[in-house]
Amino acid sequence: MPAPTTTTVEINGFPCRVWSKGSGPKLGFLAGLGGLPRWLPFLDRLAETRTVIAPSLPGYPGGSTGHTVLDTHLDWVLAVRQLIDKTGLAGADLLGASVGGAFAAEMAAIFPGHVRKLALIAPFGLFDEAEPAADPWAQRRDNVAALMCADGAKWQALVSPPEGANSIEWPIEMVRASEAAARAFWPLGNTHLEKRLGLIKAPTLVLWGDKDAILPPSYAKKFASRINGNTRVEGVADAGHLAYLDQPDSVARAVLAHFA
Repeated sequence: MPAPTTTTVEINGFPCRVWSKGSGPKLGFLAGLGGLPRWLPFLDRLAETRTVIAPSLPGYPGGSTGHTVLDTHLDWVLAVRQLIDKTGLAGADLLGASVGGAFAAEMAAIFPGHVRKLALIAPFGLFDEAEPAADPWAQRRDNVAALMCADGAKWQALVSPPEGANSIEWPIEMVRASEAAARAFWPLGNTHLEKRLGLIKAPTLVLWGDKDAILPPSYAKKFASRINGNTRVEGVADAGHLAYLDQPDSVARAVLAHFA
């Protein structure tokens, strides 16, 4: 299949890669842990009927070292706002997963005119002491794949060196992506997002893998109960934290139906 179009935008003086593909109304995608080292079958499925625009978050693959100047949560939120503006996604549908899901929710809460409809796949941002999240930054390397996906091979395929990558530099890039997520969401992904979820008025779909080993699936209802807009929760069978890797077709169908 044809490759996505690649462009670059500058955020706080650092380049961020932007991939786009497809035709039809714009749909923005903010990826989860690990970012987007490569274009995914999930995004191809979305691009069959939508123009998918996937900007790289600072510090993630394609996002250079822009995370190094983001010292507070507000810094991150404003950087994502710049990404939305500079990629032409203001007012479009927005999909976010994991860490990207937390930022997508922040956009819909703080800048409601920037998000038409919202879809979230196991977003970070909340913490419940009764059901604590797993700490993805405190894991042995050989445990990470099983935390990210129900099928650990899907995670390994995501983070393996893409074509043309420098074999020495690539592990450093992936460590940088983990560092970027930690700067934004340590400890345990808790950004007190619950204080802002009530500001979301956009129709919202919350998707959660039934085998999520990082954020308990019960968090889906915690998110939905706090959002003011019309909100629906759907579970994804046989899927882990990054459900769009485990079950790309079923997740894409649910997202496209919501954004119709």
